[in-house]
Amino acid sequence: MILDGINDSQDLKKLNKEQLRKLPAEIREFLIENVSKTGGHLASNLGVVELTLALHLAFDLPTDKIVWDVGHQSYVHKILTGRRDKFQTLRKFGGISGFPKPAESEYDSFSTGHSSTSISVALGMALAGQKAVAVIGDGALTGGMAFEALNHAGHADVPMIVVLNDNGMSISQNVGGVARYLNKIRNNPRYRNINDDVKSAFSKIPLIGKLLQAFIHNLKMLLKKLLTDKSMFKNFGLQYLGPIDGHNTKKLVRVLRRAARLNKPVLVHVLTTKGKGYKLAEENPDKFHGIGIFDAETGETCTTEPSFSEIFGDTLCSIAEANDKVAAITAAMPDGTGLAKFAKQFPKRFFDVGIAEQHMVTLAAGMAASGTIPVVAVYSTFLQRAYDQILHDVALSNQHVIFAIDRAGCVGKDGETHQGLYDLSYLLHIPNMTILAPSNKTELTQMLDFAINKMNSPVAIRYPRSAECRVPSAEESIQSGKGVLIRDGSDVLLISLGTMLQTALDTAEILQSHGISAAVINARFAKPLDIELIENAAKDCKIVATLEDHTEIGGFGSYVESELGRNVTKFAFPDKFIEQGEISELFEKYGLTTEQIAEKLVKQYE
Repeated sequence: MILDGINDSQDLKKLNKEQLRKLPAEIREFLIENVSKTGGHLASNLGVVELTLALHLAFDLPTDKIVWDVGHQSYVHKILTGRRDKFQTLRKFGGISGFPKPAESEYDSFSTGHSSTSISVALGMALAGQKAVAVIGDGALTGGMAFEALNHAGHADVPMIVVLNDNGMSISQNVGGVARYLNKIRNNPRYRNINDDVKSAFSKIPLIGKLLQAFIHNLKMLLKKLLTDKSMFKNFGLQYLGPIDGHNTKKLVRVLRRAARLNKPVLVHVLTTKGKGYKLAEENPDKFHGIGIFDAETGETCTTEPSFSEIFGDTLCSIAEANDKVAAITAAMPDGTGLAKFAKQFPKRFFDVGIAEQHMVTLAAGMAASGTIPVVAVYSTFLQRAYDQILHDVALSNQHVIFAIDRAGCVGKDGETHQGLYDLSYLLHIPNMTILAPSNKTELTQMLDFAINKMNSPVAIRYPRSAECRVPSAEESIQSGKGVLIRDGSDVLLISLGTMLQTALDTAEILQSHGISAAVINARFAKPLDIELIENAAKDCKIVATLEDHTEIGGFGSYVESELGRNVTKFAFPDKFIEQGEISELFEKYGLTTEQIAEKLVKQYE
């Protein structure tokens, strides 16, 4: 295989035309074979094969820098830069990351994992004298930060290149004015097809056929210039080139080199197909955006029990049937957050704002101020981006906005950029905020109903995507600020938040075998804390311990300690960015398994 001889950009540049023509198919075959075994972001990477090749051919890497927006589409880049033989470790503990990581390779210029940041980073590099290329998708272009960066790029007027990878998708179908604008360019027949329609006909004319082809090519370039001179990007101060066929390596290289010669801010508009070359992914790009292990022949994944996301989506639909004030908002994640069913059932009450978390939160505040009950479904790692809006626009005016915080806690394979380990730290100190965490999926349904129908102020419900839920539901209904004493005991008090309850109960059993009586509380509420319940259960206990799927600093345990006024043993993640791996592997590494917790408590009790 040609791919076997490629370990860096220089190897790529040694290939002849025929080898370069065959290489994309080999890369796609490699991607499908490997991602089907590891899981990961497949469709987006299949779509950027030729674009990645062109970037490596047109620029001098790693001296020149490529900044991948989000970075989930950097698999081809990794394959071409010495990590092909490690690809079976993708997203595994100790393996290569699913996102760019400078510690992993000098070819990875910047750690990315969240959307709409690449133009800012590349502009910063350009202002520092570095040749830099930002590769941003049309979905990421819906983020406000991207437009802030475009605005500054035009003003700064330094040489830099923005490659707009336009496939009409983010994770799901793009929405909004930017998407309509790009779609208008993408489908404009006035210059998209003029060359193709006449080239073959004129080439058949004896003697003057080639001259006419050249004339038509020049006319097409003129029409493009006339039609795009007043484009959005031109108005920002960027030279616009495109749109370019994103699956023609030769054309891409030529345009990228031209962009570099212009020595100014340039936007190169590239049209690609998400899932290119794999029919199942082309037909179902949403499904194959981020997918678990699957059968490469059929595309089928392993069936599992319903996730928290699915339970949330189903429950919200049921509540919305009875309460017509309920609306749902997402930031380009209707499928991932479980809102796809709601979007179909209540299209007039569903709002996808694109990748714009800050706008999403303030939009919800405005809706709540007008009598609607908005439920904001968002991953924990992405809610971080809207802290100011939560505090100033929702909590300050005490708006009834419900934050359904999906992927809270350790998420595993997506690693540092996606761990949902920080939400309590920035929510606990916000006045007017109520924070709940279900121990199982039944509690999630109860808490969602409570937040919507019994509360009239900001509420956050944090839950993981999936977890083993052997804990039976408590008979007690959800009452504001009230936890539940699940097990009585007199020596050790274990206070569990969320899905750590099963670990707490199993730990109590081990402690009992050592002659240590352990009480277990299901906190349910991180805020307000049921301090009366905790004080009563803790009064005779030698040890009070908290268990949480969160970072220790600023987390639930720290809050309990401050409210209780005594030392608390905190079982949580340490003050570091937590790497990728199976959730079970990460829990074991950081001392959060039942056996490790019990062992530490036994030693502490002695």
